[in-house]
Amino acid sequence: MEISKKLLAQVELDLGLNQPFIKGQTITVKNCWHFYTDGKTVEEMYYDESDFIDGMNRIYVVCSKYKVIILAFVLMDTHVHFILYGEYSECNRFMHDYVQRTSRYFFLKYKENNKLSEITISHQKIGTDTYLKTAICYTLRNPTIGGIRCMPQTYPWSSGALYFASDCPVWSRPSWVESLKTADTLGDKGVRQIRNLTKSRYHLATDVRVINGMIFPGDYVASTLVERIFKSVKSFNYFMGQNKEEEIEARGGSISNLLLPMQEMRQHKNEMCLSMFGCKTVKTLDTWQRVRLAKSLKSKYNSSLKQICRLCGISYSEVADLI
Repeated sequence: MEISKKLLAQVELDLGLNQPFIKGQTITVKNCWHFYTDGKTVEEMYYDESDFIDGMNRIYVVCSKYKVIILAFVLMDTHVHFILYGEYSECNRFMHDYVQRTSRYFFLKYKENNKLSEITISHQKIGTDTYLKTAICYTLRNPTIGGIRCMPQTYPWSSGALYFASDCPVWSRPSWVESLKTADTLGDKGVRQIRNLTKSRYHLATDVRVINGMIFPGDYVASTLVERIFKSVKSFNYFMGQNKEEEIEARGGSISNLLLPMQEMRQHKNEMCLSMFGCKTVKTLDTWQRVRLAKSLKSKYNSSLKQICRLCGISYSEVADLI
């Protein structure tokens, strides 16, 4: 991602990139935000690989409209996270535009009207370099936190593979990396092909690379800036290794709560919901029915309570003592 010299100077100032690193000293950060959607307000945002690919391409389309810089992102099947640099108004517009376009995509493809109309969009202001590093790595670790059996750097629907990757072998990264050297560009495609790919008539740069129908994330994510934020692979790995979620809980000295893959638990949830209440979705259940469902899932599969609460669309902090 190319950034003009004038903008780069402002980014360096706001992110404190030109300040010398002093151990134990915190650097103030400006115009940096963590935007995310609530995974409890929608059962699925993406159904299959084609939906994820379209969701990835949509990031580039929307980013091209606003004065934002994407530092990191992840698309999960129930929610999304973005670490953005820019004025709050621009970043907020970017996020809402992305969700609205995603909702329209589901209407056009699946005839699901207002699918994301009730989804909650939240944000956090990032004020220090330490929290910025923590937020970036938390975003990249979301697949692991969600029970997907992969390393954050190999999850294909995020920016995780882009950082400190110049010397990494291609087999340790997503499949799209293997085709990068032979990728064509948007400029190689006709107008109709571009519109089918981007689902947009917006004027876009034609030099971005396209791999198997997906715009290469390295052409719209400021990975080099992120590398300067962390300064070294050692620092990046340190923050990636910090666990801000209890993925495995211990009880009585033994492992009690293993985090099963989200897709597997969703299937179990659908089957149990149908068996208990005659429906495959929790949307029609009231709060106490959802608690009953969560208790049954917890009893049968002994998975993470936070994961189960997310699946059932209930607040962990409010119902943890009831389950």
